[in-house]
Amino acid sequence: MNLDWTPADLAFRDELRAFIAAELTPEMRAATAKMTSVYAPVELSLAWQAKLHARGWAAPAWPQEYGGTGWSQVQRYIFAREMAEAGAPPLSPMGIGMCGPVLIGHGTPEQKAYWLPRMLNGDDLWCQGYSETESGSDLASLRMKAERDGDHFLCTGHKLWTTHGHKAKMIFCLVRTAQLDKPQKGITFLLIDMTAPGVSVRPILSLSGEHVQNHITFDEVRVPVANVVGAVDDGWTVAKYLMEFERGGSVYSPSMRTRVARLQRFLTEDGAGSSGMTRRLSLIMADIEALDAFELQFMSSLSIGGAPGVKASMLKVIGTELSQRLTELELEGAGTYAAAWQPHLTTPGGAVPGFDPPGDNSGVGTSYSAKAMPKYLNDRAGSIYAGTNEIQRGILWQSMERGAR
Repeated sequence: MNLDWTPADLAFRDELRAFIAAELTPEMRAATAKMTSVYAPVELSLAWQAKLHARGWAAPAWPQEYGGTGWSQVQRYIFAREMAEAGAPPLSPMGIGMCGPVLIGHGTPEQKAYWLPRMLNGDDLWCQGYSETESGSDLASLRMKAERDGDHFLCTGHKLWTTHGHKAKMIFCLVRTAQLDKPQKGITFLLIDMTAPGVSVRPILSLSGEHVQNHITFDEVRVPVANVVGAVDDGWTVAKYLMEFERGGSVYSPSMRTRVARLQRFLTEDGAGSSGMTRRLSLIMADIEALDAFELQFMSSLSIGGAPGVKASMLKVIGTELSQRLTELELEGAGTYAAAWQPHLTTPGGAVPGFDPPGDNSGVGTSYSAKAMPKYLNDRAGSIYAGTNEIQRGILWQSMERGAR
C-alpha cells in the first residue's frame, strides 16, 4: 500500500485549500471551533452546504450522474481531512450521508429524480426514525406499524432520539408492515413527510441542555406506498446497507488532531497542564496516529472495490472511544471554569431552552473552557448511537469466529 500523495493528489489538495480560504468565513470557523455536539446548528450546516453545492462538492461520495463529484476514495479522504483541519462545519449526515446513498442503491428512478436534488440543495432536511422506546440496540424488535390502505400506509407509533426532528422536512423510518417468522422480516423502509397530519414532535433535552434530539409520534399518518424504498417487508436489507455508511462513513483522526492542537495551545497559554496530563495527551496522540493509519488502510481497501464490512464497526469503536478520552482531558484542562454553564460562549447543536444569557454576553474563563463540559456530556452518546459499541464488538467477535473455522 503506497501512502504517498501523487502530484495530482497534491494539486487537488491545493484546490481544496484555495476554495476553503475563499469561502469559509472567519465567523464559520469560530462557530465550528466552539461546537459542543457532533452536529452543527442547522443554519450553520446549511449555509456551508450551499457553498459546497454551488461548487458541486456537497456529496463527495455520490456518483456524478446523481450530482456527486465522481471523486476517487483518495480524493474523498483528502476532502474530509482538509475540511476537518480547516474547521469547516460538518453537514447534517441524515440526508446526503445516509438516506442519499440508500436511494442511490435501492431507490426507484422516480425516487432518485425527486429526492436527491432536494437533498443536495438543502430544500429538504432529513432525520432518521429508527430507535423506539424498547427498540434501540435490538432494532429488529421495533413496533411502529404501517398498515396498507390502498395506495397508502397508515403509520402509527413512536420514534425517539431523533436528531433535528424538530427541524427536518422528511424522515426515513423503519416500520413494521408484517409479523413473520423472524423479527428482521416484515420491516419496511419508508420515507415520511414530517409536515403530514398526525406527526407530532416533542423535545428531548441533552445533559448539556441542548435541544437536538426528539420524540416523534405518528398517529395514523398517511404515507404513499410509492415512498417505500426497496421491497415491502424487506426493509432490513436496506437498513443494513445504510448502517455501513453510518458507521464507516466518518473520518475521525483529522478533527481529533485539530482538537489536540487546540488543547495544547490552551494548556500552554493557560499554564493548566501537568506532567501527567502531558503524558496522557501523548498517548492519545499516538493512538490518533494509529487510527489515521487504519483509516488510510480502510480507504485503500475501498478504493479497489472492497466493502466497509466489519472494518466499519472497528472504526466506529476506536473513533468514538478515542474522542471520549480526549473530552476527559479537555475537561480536566478547563478546570473549575468548566463548572460554569455558559452556552452563549459555545456553539450548541440546537437551542438551549430555559437559558437566559447575560445582557452583555459576558462570561468567566475562555470559550474553550466553556465548551469542555457540554462537549464531554455530548460525547457520551458516541459509543451508543449508530449501534452501541458493545454491538460493534459482537460483530467483530462473530467475524473472528467465522474466520477461525
